[in-house]
Amino acid sequence: MTPTSQSLEFSPTPMAWAAGIGFVLVVMVLAFIGWRRSGWKASIGALELLRILIAVSIAVTLMQPEWREIYEPEHRPVVAVLADQSGSMETRDVIDPAAAAGTGPKARSEIAAPLLDPAAWAGLSDRLDVVMQPFSSSEDPPAEATDLNGALAAVAEQQPHLAAVVLVGDGDWNTGTSPAAAATKLRMRGVPVFAVPAGSAEALPDVEIASFEVPVFAIAGKPLRIPFSLASTLPREESVTIELKAPGGEILTKSVTVPAMGRLEESLSWRPREAGEARLELVLPRVGAETQLDNNRVEATLDIRKEQLRVLVVETYPRWEYRYLRNALERDPGVEVQCVMFHPDLGKSGAGRGYLAGFPKREDLTRYDVVFLGDVGLGDGQLDDEQLESLRLLVRDQAGGLVFLPGLRGHQASLLGTPLGELMPVVWDEAQPRGWGTPLPGKFVLTEAGRGSLLTKLEDTDEASAATWASLPGFHWYAPALRAKVGTEVLAIHGTESTRYGRVPLIVTRTYGAGKILFMGADGAWRWRKGVEDKYHYRYWGQVVRWMAYQRNMAAGDKMRLFHTPDRPRTGEALSLNANVMSATGEPLRDGTVVAQIAAPSGKVASVRLTPAGEEAWGLFTGLFTPVEAGPHRVRLTSAESGDPLETTIAVQGTTREKRGRPARLDVLEEIAQLTRGRLLADPDVASVVAAVSALPEPEPDQRRLPLWSHPIWVGAIILLLGIFWVGRKLAGQF
Repeated sequence: MTPTSQSLEFSPTPMAWAAGIGFVLVVMVLAFIGWRRSGWKASIGALELLRILIAVSIAVTLMQPEWREIYEPEHRPVVAVLADQSGSMETRDVIDPAAAAGTGPKARSEIAAPLLDPAAWAGLSDRLDVVMQPFSSSEDPPAEATDLNGALAAVAEQQPHLAAVVLVGDGDWNTGTSPAAAATKLRMRGVPVFAVPAGSAEALPDVEIASFEVPVFAIAGKPLRIPFSLASTLPREESVTIELKAPGGEILTKSVTVPAMGRLEESLSWRPREAGEARLELVLPRVGAETQLDNNRVEATLDIRKEQLRVLVVETYPRWEYRYLRNALERDPGVEVQCVMFHPDLGKSGAGRGYLAGFPKREDLTRYDVVFLGDVGLGDGQLDDEQLESLRLLVRDQAGGLVFLPGLRGHQASLLGTPLGELMPVVWDEAQPRGWGTPLPGKFVLTEAGRGSLLTKLEDTDEASAATWASLPGFHWYAPALRAKVGTEVLAIHGTESTRYGRVPLIVTRTYGAGKILFMGADGAWRWRKGVEDKYHYRYWGQVVRWMAYQRNMAAGDKMRLFHTPDRPRTGEALSLNANVMSATGEPLRDGTVVAQIAAPSGKVASVRLTPAGEEAWGLFTGLFTPVEAGPHRVRLTSAESGDPLETTIAVQGTTREKRGRPARLDVLEEIAQLTRGRLLADPDVASVVAAVSALPEPEPDQRRLPLWSHPIWVGAIILLLGIFWVGRKLAGQF
């Protein structure tokens, strides 16, 4: 390529000028004196001229001479138009003042569409190349996330002759690193970013269904409580009737009041009739002046099953709490109850309908979903160490439930220090092992956690449920619990009595391994039947049994049971698979090959090998799987040691990382524009954006500079002249 111009340039400093001129003058004076002393010999005169030439060369070097060549750019500058194509751009919050009355707001994507039309940039085609690059993320699906930093970094890498970037979007980013990193690199390259905001910085009037918490399965004929929440950006509270559409055309309604600029948490109660898969749809009609209706409808599926839970009740004597609990469980059509009554004072176990001759063997104990452990302890004709260990393993490895129901005889105090003692969710007062009796009835008081728990829900609303608990008949004995242990959840406390740690905990829950534990520290739930018969007593214990057996019954077969965490998995989140596997003889399998084949909605099949949970694992196998597709995943669980496979379906919800209806993040766009020394274009009109880009200065021509003063040839020439001067002086006899 031929340069358009060439020139020799110097970059002297005042000090260099002074030093150079002074140095040459001194050398010239010395040269004249030397030549005169030699009698004006021609040879000496030549040497002195050479000395002056060397001095001039050194002085010129101090002036930093450079050879400059100017070339016109070989490539045309490039302007990249980056347009956000993620889900948040579907939000309709762009108000067009010129639109006709009654016309709704535009979607944010409608702002970006005109700028992606090549015809809009035709006027700049004579001096610029314009490339269109829509972006979202590298997730699956891409539109459900926004990687703003990745888009800026990618265009900088792909376009070496980038002159400017036009960024059209709402500024929202939820994956990748901060876009400030890529903006800083663009600034270092001198590439400005013209940010074109799409969307409103303030939330438009809207009410959305923020959550719809449908469980994985429900029981036919049993009422199902379905929590949901509504989020509002309306300036005033509004009343609305929300609808739940169930199978068979059934529609349930509930009138609620949505608070202004707030969030409402409520629930609907539905009683499924028939077993099978059910699809539920929650519909929110238009509320007030809301403009975003896409988030007013949500669907979820669940499996309706016929229930048969197995419960074991273990006691030492038939106290009132035991008698009414047994009656409540026996009358529940979804529960099969069996009892063990030790009668240590009589020296023989209780007998009759539903009674076992003794505590079940370890392999038989796995058949039970929940075990109620009453006023029972270690030894004295009750439980032994092996049976306590079996109960512990049932909870830890078999996802069983264990309910501690202490009594006034204090037998459970003997469990402290045993394998089962560590499962107890409270610290026991060993100085008062038999608990406390009171002449005046004590009252349950729900904690904040208890007011929102499904276990303590005795009415349809939290407020009504708390009021019911306050009105329940009291108790005259409570267990010697000092405090709840770390990692537990206290649902109810004593209304008046305290320890040095605070109010006495009465209803406490915790998880242990794969199972759940409940501590009921008052012997008086049977009194709740006063005046209302079975209404609250049956409901409470029915909820306890189903809550504790929930995981065990996600998917169960003859020899295998599969449960997973979380209950409602999402794409991109790790799904923990837990399987209880029995051998062909019915014993828990300690070692073997357990494989879960998982078929995604697209048909892609993944194979996950489940491994024993530990050396002491009692039939529990675990594995991890990360779903990447939303929708139902068919799971086939097989084990060569157990026989028939287990087949079930796990519903995976799509990632909701990309939020619709949220305000645009114009501060992010403004920061990017400032970092790159670009502009935030408040007017998204195509003509305004094109005009801003057309004002870009012409690209600077390429300059190539050759620094002569530091070039090896220049330095070598001076050294060569010095050598010739030194040799000449030797030949002339000057030393």
